[in-house]
Amino acid sequence: MDDLNVWGEDLVPCSYDPLTGYYRDGCCQTGDDDTGSHVICARMTQEFLIFSLQRGNDLMTPRPEYRFAGLKPGDRWCLCALRWKEALAAGVAPPVIMDSTHARALDVVSLAELKAHAWTPKEAGTP
Repeated sequence: MDDLNVWGEDLVPCSYDPLTGYYRDGCCQTGDDDTGSHVICARMTQEFLIFSLQRGNDLMTPRPEYRFAGLKPGDRWCLCALRWKEALAAGVAPPVIMDSTHARALDVVSLAELKAHAWTPKEAGTP
């Protein structure tokens, strides 16, 4: 599969700071070795970060041995599609950056679900 977003267009990078993606290339690209399917580019919220921690995936604590500074609200990160869907069911799904979300996300969640949680800046110029 080409690296296309949910609109069928070229995948736009999600984040270089922090550096995200299964391949740590800034994009939510995926491949057969990405068993977690890290394809949804989301803008972190405190509620989601706590939810993830409660599910055994601590995304907040720095892990320098992996060159990981820890995430904070507002950071963009490539999430596993199933974790995002789980968060959706729990009412804490973080906002989605649609242009940076890989088309394979549609294997797990619907376009309507993603669109309903699409992130739009509240102020012009907000990253």
